[in-house]
Amino acid sequence: MSREVLLLVDALAREKNVDKDIVFGALEHALSQATKKRYDGDVDIRVTIDRDTGLFESFRRWHVVPDEAGLQLPDQEILHFEAIEQISDIEIDDHIEEPIESVDFGRRFAQDTKQVVLQRIRDAEREQILQDFLDRGDAMVTGTIKRMERGDAIVESGKIEARLPRDQMIPKENLRIGDRVRAFILRVDRNARGPQVILSRTSPEFIMKLFELEVPEIEQGLLIIKSAARDAGVRAKIAVFTSDKRIDPIGTCVGMRGSRVQAVTGELGGERVDIVLWSEDPAQFVIGALAPANVSSIVVDEEKHAMDVVVDEENLAIAIGRGGQNVRLAAELTNWQINIMTAEESASKSANETAAIRALFMEKLDVDQEVADILVDEGFASLEEIAYVPISEMLEIESFDEDTVNELRTRARDALVTEAIASEEGLEGMDDALATMEGMDRVTAGKLGLAGVKTLAAFSGLAYDEFGAILALPADRARQLIDDEFKDVTDEEMKLIDAKYDDRVKALQAKAWNLAETK
Repeated sequence: MSREVLLLVDALAREKNVDKDIVFGALEHALSQATKKRYDGDVDIRVTIDRDTGLFESFRRWHVVPDEAGLQLPDQEILHFEAIEQISDIEIDDHIEEPIESVDFGRRFAQDTKQVVLQRIRDAEREQILQDFLDRGDAMVTGTIKRMERGDAIVESGKIEARLPRDQMIPKENLRIGDRVRAFILRVDRNARGPQVILSRTSPEFIMKLFELEVPEIEQGLLIIKSAARDAGVRAKIAVFTSDKRIDPIGTCVGMRGSRVQAVTGELGGERVDIVLWSEDPAQFVIGALAPANVSSIVVDEEKHAMDVVVDEENLAIAIGRGGQNVRLAAELTNWQINIMTAEESASKSANETAAIRALFMEKLDVDQEVADILVDEGFASLEEIAYVPISEMLEIESFDEDTVNELRTRARDALVTEAIASEEGLEGMDDALATMEGMDRVTAGKLGLAGVKTLAAFSGLAYDEFGAILALPADRARQLIDDEFKDVTDEEMKLIDAKYDDRVKALQAKAWNLAETK
């Protein structure tokens, strides 16, 4: 029997031109599969073959699992306390093995399992070829389209076949069998039955790699591409940076008479490429990314990771771009949310926000409009800032003496405590689906609860103005407005509500609608 094992291994290794260890491994797998057929359950069998003698042994195995986890696979697992009774020092995730009778290895078995062994050998060969390819560390593939499968192109590069899906091809490009094609390695799918290397010609990384090939300064480390954004086949933006003052980053990427950037656009089917100078200053980076539009002013909101960009009427269409393309690519390039607006829209938004902050201070701090306006003019935008900013900063306000500052800080802290308690009350009895919804914070959830909105269905049914009222107005007043369908809402209250119409509110509402529909 042992001689037959060695003869089979030797014959298959020579026939398939693979290492004997691969054949031994495949044969061990086939033997274990054959042994499993003797059992009714889904048992775990291990077979080991001595590489020198050909003798093999079979074992049934049990995986040691924590006692509290219970048995998920009873035929393959054993609880830790039971395993200790057999092996005193065994640990969780170890295995207990029991020798069992091996199957009879004869001519018939060898014939019956040959296909299984050959398949395992093919899988091992395929994995080795893939691993050798990945070990080269290439990010790009250049090859020939061998065939088309349901719209996807199968690209042959050396011994590797890679798949270029239809949705990763540049729109309107007409690839055919025999065409030479270059693409970025998007991912490796080891579970795929066909080609496991998945390619892309639409990803931002592809254009970055193309510039690396065309611009030697990038390979030399003198120039860095920080980010890229694409509307594949139409327009792209890349952000470049260098610490070497002798180098013009944009000019270097463009090349003599545009030769370098033209080589890239040629590969991308004429895709227009904007080259932007990267800056550590996010506002300056965004201004550059919105080119060719001229920016009048910009307001940065670090907390929301957003910027309000003001442009004049002449530059509005340019800044937004056809179908919003320019601002969308700029947002992707900079990783900032960008809100394009005119000076009038900016002034209106600023006035609404100022009115909301003023009303908050007047209500929570119990001060008149004059004091609230002083706080707003000095840059305070929240109760937390008044309560916890260093007292020395507030003492610098000419209109306030030390007693006034201390009183304002005390009132701010008291208001925050009261608000926290109210939020906890609002959370009582609230559905987990609403309270733990992604993007929902405890303060917002508490305000919803105080207004009587405690279920996902109730929240998803709110109009934007109703949601804004809950966040901006006292709970009783917000509930009254909702019940009365906003019949007696004042202009001042509407300004406060409008100030809460930010993107975070809209995102929460949209998420609630989607969740409610799926339920």
